[in-house]
Amino acid sequence: MRLAAFAPAALMLGLVAAPALAQSTLTVTGEGRASAAPDLAVISVGVETRAPTASAAMAENAGKASALISAAKSAGIADADIQTSDLSIWPVYEDYRQDRPEGPRLIGFAVSNQVTVRLRDLPAAGATLGALVEAGANRMNGIAFGFADETPLRDAARRAAVEDAKRKAVLYAEAAGVALGPIRSIEEASFSAPPRPMMRAAAMEAASAPIEAGESELSASVTIVWEIGAAAE
Repeated sequence: MRLAAFAPAALMLGLVAAPALAQSTLTVTGEGRASAAPDLAVISVGVETRAPTASAAMAENAGKASALISAAKSAGIADADIQTSDLSIWPVYEDYRQDRPEGPRLIGFAVSNQVTVRLRDLPAAGATLGALVEAGANRMNGIAFGFADETPLRDAARRAAVEDAKRKAVLYAEAAGVALGPIRSIEEASFSAPPRPMMRAAAMEAASAPIEAGESELSASVTIVWEIGAAAE
């Protein structure tokens, strides 16, 4: 009987004491950015051929694609930095003519072979593109700049995000008249790389092109939760 009488009293004590254990918190999200000159360029370049038959278009394309890949390797690009990214074949019809009510007539087939190439020697990028064009490249779908190793820049953005969160926390605490306590949690909210410079072209006519890498930026976001209490008198 004593135990039965004691249990509700203990439970009531716990319920009364629980609010006193609650701790007020301040949650702040910090943003950080870091930029640097990129040391890597990625291009998608290829060859497109047309012929009356699918087999003829494929055979011609295979020869030109092989020459393109050989030129890339001769320019010092490693095998691991050359990868076929697309191989397509489609029918080609003549342009619409009003005197042909039956519709456009099939006149042949087109084949496109695209390779993605990583250029690690940016000063030589223009000359390398020129060599690929000389080898037969007539399609280019884009060029993007980045980093062989993003870790140092990513960590710099993270540090900047934490500093931004701390700065905001101090400002809010001072404005609210409270004191910052220990950090309760840190969570990386997001990490991103803004869109990088991209160049697209339907056909490449020049033997070489000036390449300006500029700077690329990475950003990070972190959410930090602080305990807060009454400010010291």
